[in-house]
Amino acid sequence: MTKRSEAKYKIDRRMGQNIWGRPKSPVNRREYGPGQHGQRRKGKLSDFGVQLRAKQKLKGYYANISERQFHGIYVEASRLKGDTGENLIGLLERRLDAVVYRAKFVSTIFAARQFINHGHVKVNGRKVNISSYQVKVGDVVEVKEASKQLAHVLEASQLPERDTPDYLEVDHGKMTAKYVRIPGLSDVPFPVQMEPHLVVEFYSR
Repeated sequence: MTKRSEAKYKIDRRMGQNIWGRPKSPVNRREYGPGQHGQRRKGKLSDFGVQLRAKQKLKGYYANISERQFHGIYVEASRLKGDTGENLIGLLERRLDAVVYRAKFVSTIFAARQFINHGHVKVNGRKVNISSYQVKVGDVVEVKEASKQLAHVLEASQLPERDTPDYLEVDHGKMTAKYVRIPGLSDVPFPVQMEPHLVVEFYSR
């Protein structure tokens, strides 16, 4: 069982947005934050507060990965050529758990992490059980043969709430996904606006 530091819907309510676009999100019913003080009026955020919120939202979206891991991805993004914000999104979308989620092999990014950790996923024919594994262009990610008929896998592939992006070639009959290219921010089907440039500003203070 993977460790999760907080309930995913608490992240939604703290952000005040349905960041995964899930129909069961409590934000669909009430947009205020969790807890007894959630309905208090909030003052205008400072520049730091805006940047912090952008970081929390992006980090939370990718299964609320640890601060240490997220900062490490930022550092790697800043070393690459080109726009650091775009590089950050590209590296996050190359994570194996993100690919499994985008391919609709599972219903949530949290389920993707657990699915991988339990040994249900192969990359280029070899079992990989590390969620943060970086998929390369041309790699083929597939669900292990014995896991292809699992009820939650079959249900996830039929979910109408999101489509598979065009940087993956997905075959739900074979339960395979080929990583065609590294996406930019505009290619990624985020249900809410993500602001990686604010994350860059936060870390480069």
